[in-house]
Amino acid sequence: MISVVVVNWERCALLRQCLESLARQTLSGFEVILVDNGSRDGSADMAEREFGAAPFPLKLIRNRENRGFCAANNQGVAAAAGAFIALLNNDAEAEPGWLAALRRAFDHGPQVGMAASKILVWEDPARIDKAGHLIYPDGQNRGRGSGELDRGQYDRLEETLWPDGCAAMYRRAMLDQIGGFDEDFFAYADDAELGLRARIAGWTCLYVPEAVVRHHRGATLGLLSTRRLELIERNRVLLAAKLFPWSLLWLNGAYYTARIGAGLWAAARNKGELRRHEGMRGKWRVALALAKGDLEAMRLLPRMLRKRRQIERIRKLSPSQIRQLLFRYRITLRELMEQAT
Repeated sequence: MISVVVVNWERCALLRQCLESLARQTLSGFEVILVDNGSRDGSADMAEREFGAAPFPLKLIRNRENRGFCAANNQGVAAAAGAFIALLNNDAEAEPGWLAALRRAFDHGPQVGMAASKILVWEDPARIDKAGHLIYPDGQNRGRGSGELDRGQYDRLEETLWPDGCAAMYRRAMLDQIGGFDEDFFAYADDAELGLRARIAGWTCLYVPEAVVRHHRGATLGLLSTRRLELIERNRVLLAAKLFPWSLLWLNGAYYTARIGAGLWAAARNKGELRRHEGMRGKWRVALALAKGDLEAMRLLPRMLRKRRQIERIRKLSPSQIRQLLFRYRITLRELMEQAT
């Protein structure tokens, strides 16, 4: 059996479309676990009412408050019966062959622990949102191909760094070995932390171009949300502190400075993330959000360093192998300047 975990918070209309896309899957024999994070818009009631007789059994978990993406997914995994766990964002819609395509990836060998989807922009499905993941050496991770027109350049089954948590599948045995999402991350970069931890433990990830979903980008907090920027910056630091080899971690500040400089240069040419935040006031709001994210990261740093020591029990890759892996899937500054998260 396959278990599909959907986490929801205050997105009733989008959730309906998400569940409808699961009802159209060509693969049978899967269950859906919906974890509602204290929504007040009737999302959970709608799902129970409209999908109680769906082609899949629906398990509904109602949280009293918003516990975040990580904790809610861990709840869903704990309640799942499947040997394979798929994640689908409530703001994503899966093509009918999505689940079947992801499941086939695991037939390529027992070392395959993760499968990544081809994620398209919902408003413009000719454009890539993510086709697997890349990373910059300061810990900032980005979707591979983000913003590119889909011309078939990502239509090959191949290894990728890790899957985006928006639409992914994980082997249950892998999660049992390495653990689930780190709940200190709450949201954003949580899939990167889980994916890199799995790679360090010796598991691999395949990108499956036939596993297609369409994604409403930024629907949770909004693309202009400063809280989103705070979490992205905070979790970038936490990811590096927890999992990066020391030889790369010592250079984090230099890589970060280079990336910020590249971002400012891109903004001057009306490109990149900063172009969305208009005027000096908008730029100051971004700067304050990044500073706040860094301060939050410093508060959690001792805990991350303790967790870093715990990684030794699952480690299969040496520090040099981890560094080689990160540089093999490195996103360049030029690509970062052309993209917006």
